[in-house]
Amino acid sequence: MTIVEAMRGVTRVFLDTAPVIYFVERISPYHAVVNYVFDRLDAGTLKASTSPITLAECLIGAYQSGDTELQFDFYHLITRGPSTVCGYVDYLAGRQAAELRAKYGLSLTDALQLAMAMGGACEAFLTNDIALKRVTEVRVLVLQELEAPSE
Repeated sequence: MTIVEAMRGVTRVFLDTAPVIYFVERISPYHAVVNYVFDRLDAGTLKASTSPITLAECLIGAYQSGDTELQFDFYHLITRGPSTVCGYVDYLAGRQAAELRAKYGLSLTDALQLAMAMGGACEAFLTNDIALKRVTEVRVLVLQELEAPSE
């Protein structure tokens, strides 16, 4: 399935960490797939939600390498990107995360990310973690299962 087909009908997507890293760092083979999503965000035909968890996970490598330009790129995209909202972890997300963690045995980080997607009215959760597909409360799109759009 192509990313175009998978995203059909999606007006708001939650960005997990991997898609953001693949886009900013231009990591193959996923860059062409995530580029479609970020092109739609730039065009204003799609909205995205993300979280401080995504920000923290994206910044780790940039801090370890001391790459201040990469730090800025991640920070700017996640907190000030076009059509992108970086939400806050609140008590509602905490409660939903606990339910998801109990039901699926997820890590707390994954449970919080998914809870924030659900609380942010996202129709899809974009990730590269195939284990999250067992969650049924939100449509989980896994990059390794998606193809880039045809030219």
